Amino acid sequence: MTTNDTPRWSLPLLAAGQAQKEMTHNEALSLLDLVVHPCVEAVGANVPPGDPLPGQAWIIGDQPDGDWTGRAAMLAGWTDGGWRFLLPRIGLSVWSRSDDCRCDWDGNQWRLGRAAARFLMIEGKKVVGAQRPGIVPPAGGQVVDSEARLALNAIIAAMRDHGLVAPG
Repeated sequence: MTTNDTPRWSLPLLAAGQAQKEMTHNEALSLLDLVVHPCVEAVGANVPPGDPLPGQAWIIGDQPDGDWTGRAAMLAGWTDGGWRFLLPRIGLSVWSRSDDCRCDWDGNQWRLGRAAARFLMIEGKKVVGAQRPGIVPPAGGQVVDSEARLALNAIIAAMRDHGLVAPG
């Protein structure tokens, strides 16, 4: 096969006059099948499954063993021809079936269940945005309404727990 690969996903390229071009082409298609709209069975697995089905994929953990040795953090997919591996690129996002959420590669590690956004919109309305400055809980004053103060403190605490406001 050729040593010429694409720059992003290292997909094999055909060479002029190459014999058995179908092998190179099929290898590229197998790798594309793994990375286009990826869904993995699990994130962080270190041991290959015993009976994988063609099309199933995993994100390899940091202590890989067996056929996965030396391939930490890679995307591993099973095909009729055996295991295929891809190095993740910054921004790669996969769906994890076992965790029922997204997992993203940040350039150093896989981030499971993390949603990075500038704001959250629901039905066309912005409902959560950037964190606001802290709110000082009520204290002192000439008239003390303990029930109102407890309610305000509970609201402020909930907003802090959700990360909507910084501590005051």
